[in-house]
Amino acid sequence: MPQEEGMRLGWIGVGALGRAMVERLLSRGWNLRVWNRSPEKLTDLPVEKVASPEELLGESEVVALCLHDSGAVEEVLGRLGESGLEGKVLVDFTTNHFRAVVGFHERVRRLGGSYLESPVLGSVIPASRGELTVLVSGERGVFERVRDLLETVGRRVFFMGGPGRATRFKLINNLVLGGFMAVLGEAVALGEALGFERNELLEVLENGAGRSLVLSAKRAKMLAEDFSPHFSVKNMVKDLDYLADLAREARKPLPVISGVRELYRSALRRDPEKDFLLVWQVLREL
Repeated sequence: MPQEEGMRLGWIGVGALGRAMVERLLSRGWNLRVWNRSPEKLTDLPVEKVASPEELLGESEVVALCLHDSGAVEEVLGRLGESGLEGKVLVDFTTNHFRAVVGFHERVRRLGGSYLESPVLGSVIPASRGELTVLVSGERGVFERVRDLLETVGRRVFFMGGPGRATRFKLINNLVLGGFMAVLGEAVALGEALGFERNELLEVLENGAGRSLVLSAKRAKMLAEDFSPHFSVKNMVKDLDYLADLAREARKPLPVISGVRELYRSALRRDPEKDFLLVWQVLREL
């Protein structure tokens, strides 16, 4: 969907996911002004680059955030808030802590702006194709105002209602994502130990109980032992830590994912920047 006429869009954060989303928007004719804490990541992006988040805010009606964690969002909001947010819309694609994100809604509202928490399901490849699933919480009217943006990056967009709901859903999704990847890795590690060829294992699993978006996304990377990041180990560990806090608040034990979380911590110690597929390597070496 082409850019809504007159919408001045700013973007903060071009890590692996943020970059893929920006490239998707560019391919669909959107014009963006972009700021990133590491400016060297912008050198080959055909976007208008600005010197600070304050400058970006002054030139934009809508500002999208796609950052690593709630600490990074807190830092950026601190700078944006100094200029005031009257009439501005912040669309936050970051996966936040479920308590912090509720505070972000209130903080932006007090400063005269509107905040949409908009975590996404999917990583680099679906982002580049506009095939993410976007979960949105905030005011319905603001959601409708930026629907074109959301539908350009996402194939499915779900409005979840009030503050915090979208983030809670995202963390539940990543419980499944992290758990499934660990089980898939364990199955392949066992099969290889029994003498089966990896290609055979993955083909059979893809036509059996392993059939999933996860296996479809990771099959080629597993065959090539390619751990370049689409969704990093450090991001998975961060999300599982947020999930553990959520479960404690709900007084709901998570016996399965608790063990999986420790496997990802082992992967984190090896290389936090590699793809979360690295948990498979950990399991192969047990």
